[in-house]
Amino acid sequence: MARNDRRDRLENAAIRGLLGLILAVPYRWRVPMMGWVVSRVVAPLAGWRKRIRANLAHVLPDLPQAEVRRLERAVPDNVGRMLIEVYSGTEFKSRVADTPLNGPGLPAFRTARAEGRPVLLVTAHFGNYDVLRTALFASGYPLGALYREMRNPHFNAHYVGMLKSIGEPVFPATRQGITALVRYLADGGTIGILTDVFSDKGLPVTFFGKTAPAAASTADWALKYDALVIPIYGVRQPDGLSFETYLDTPVPLTDPQTIMQGLNDSLERMVRRHMDQWFWIHRRWKPERQAELARAAEAEATAAAGGS
Repeated sequence: MARNDRRDRLENAAIRGLLGLILAVPYRWRVPMMGWVVSRVVAPLAGWRKRIRANLAHVLPDLPQAEVRRLERAVPDNVGRMLIEVYSGTEFKSRVADTPLNGPGLPAFRTARAEGRPVLLVTAHFGNYDVLRTALFASGYPLGALYREMRNPHFNAHYVGMLKSIGEPVFPATRQGITALVRYLADGGTIGILTDVFSDKGLPVTFFGKTAPAAASTADWALKYDALVIPIYGVRQPDGLSFETYLDTPVPLTDPQTIMQGLNDSLERMVRRHMDQWFWIHRRWKPERQAELARAAEAEATAAAGGS
């Protein structure tokens, strides 16, 4: 369906107007305020609390109900904080630019950059992943990253400008954009990518003990270009406003299945330490979809056997 330019302009004006009102609030109050709004207003209306409960019941059925109720509020609070932090643009950048780089993977990362070796920094829907770009740029390490284009072209222009204000290069998640991102990696650059996304044709890795298919592309790129693979996280601190950038132990370049499982295992360890910082609103497992795919594969196999 063709987009309606007038509607897009009105929608953009409304969103920009609302953001403008929120951004007028001082940063230290703006961030927790947005967390409260998303947790107490948006989450119930959007059905996020139900999705959080369903995800937790799927992988952690014995989790105490008091903790489930806490996460129903705390997870959307973190999401709201992240959203307004990112849309705070240069103010967010100046706030978190001095976030220290820490973790056991830091020495290997610095060595790889000094040698000009390609680096894949792998993160997830956790904490605030845009802190990573800000901190790395501030430390002298440019990072190429993908972004999903907004459907509204007028708002997308503002959104991309905001992303570029943190640092470049950034690439749209299109065929051409992904090709450019991989070329940047192959030329010895550092790229950041999120891998905690369900993929119909993904490798059958597990996350919290349940199958959570993940695309093999990250591992394939690493193996093809001999890239250092490091899980990395922007961990929100107890004050709710500051962060730690944590580089985990590098994942060995073995085979795609083992690499992707290693990345999932790293994320699981981090999530277990900070349960409220992973996006439990995220459809990571999709058990119904997995069952549907399994039935289709079984039917295809039966038909092939009958025709032989």
